[in-house]
Amino acid sequence: MASPTAESMMDTQSDKKGKKKQTQVDESELLTVPEGWKEPTFTREDNPRGLLEESSFATLFPKYREAYLKECWSLVQKALGDIFINATLDLIEGSITVSTTKKTFDPYAILRARDLIKLLARSVPFEQAVRILQDDMACDIIKIGTLVRNRERFVKRRQRLIGPKGSTLKALELLTNCYVMVQGNTVSALGPHSGLKEVRKVVLDTMKNVHPIYNIKTLMIKRELANDPELRTQNWERFLPKFHHKSLAKRKQPKKKKMKKEYTPFPPPQPESKVDKELATGEFFLRESEKRRKKMNEIKVKQAEVLSKKQEERNKAFIPPKEKPTAKKTTTAPKEAKIDIEAIKEKVKKAKMRKLGAPPLDETSQSILSTHEKKKKKKMS
Repeated sequence: MASPTAESMMDTQSDKKGKKKQTQVDESELLTVPEGWKEPTFTREDNPRGLLEESSFATLFPKYREAYLKECWSLVQKALGDIFINATLDLIEGSITVSTTKKTFDPYAILRARDLIKLLARSVPFEQAVRILQDDMACDIIKIGTLVRNRERFVKRRQRLIGPKGSTLKALELLTNCYVMVQGNTVSALGPHSGLKEVRKVVLDTMKNVHPIYNIKTLMIKRELANDPELRTQNWERFLPKFHHKSLAKRKQPKKKKMKKEYTPFPPPQPESKVDKELATGEFFLRESEKRRKKMNEIKVKQAEVLSKKQEERNKAFIPPKEKPTAKKTTTAPKEAKIDIEAIKEKVKKAKMRKLGAPPLDETSQSILSTHEKKKKKKMS
């Protein structure tokens, strides 16, 4: 029989284990957001007295954007009027200003209006830009103009982000649930916060010479893993591909390669001076007149060699070319060969009879055929 103290110890241990399991379950539940959950909307009841002070934001827009803003300005005012934000369009300065009013109750509405006018100035269409006024939407403007120094390289990488006929950009939009607009030196993205984070990563990697297809492949794998309830809470590094950047461009080799000489502790020998050379040949001890005479003789010898070479080149034009000996061709007349016509006729007849499958002719039948042929020839003549 176990003592009462031992039973109480066992109970306390089981209670601790049960509490640990409950806490672990609670933490996992807290980390995962339930499906279909949405944050409650901010209404006037949450802030009935309104805002204490008025605030405003302004942004400039390019000249080519003026015509489009004129067309959709009534729609912009209507959308901002629903959240009690005042908007003004200044065509002289080329700016848009948004400001709060006394009726504005949502303090975050002015920030959404600021993002709206930023997107409109960045060539985002109104139908997409107006989605920023929703609670679960955010925007991100990525500046890519200063990431690449070379202009031609920048244009190529920007085009790589767009893809052929916009296919790469469309795939990125489908995977991140974001609207992406590439215009000039900026990339404007509009969507949920998780998607914006992925869009920024893809854009910056593309500008760093990493092809966007690699990031799109990882996003596709992540999307499949997120649908699996068992793997949702696990680490995904073992499933994701690892791409290593390889520099394939080889270093240009110089045309003239300098070979390094073997190291020797001794210095190189001192070159011989002009006096040393004269001493070695014996010219140093000659008089100046004799030296001059020797130099003149050397010059005359060189001149004579040059003259002889030039004279040889001139005489080449007067040397007649060697003629080939003409050999008489002996034409042999063809030998006249007598042709036996009757023998050929007999061979042809025999061949025809063999093709038709008739038996070979006897001597009597051959004589009869020959007499018939002779009679025919006489009649014809």
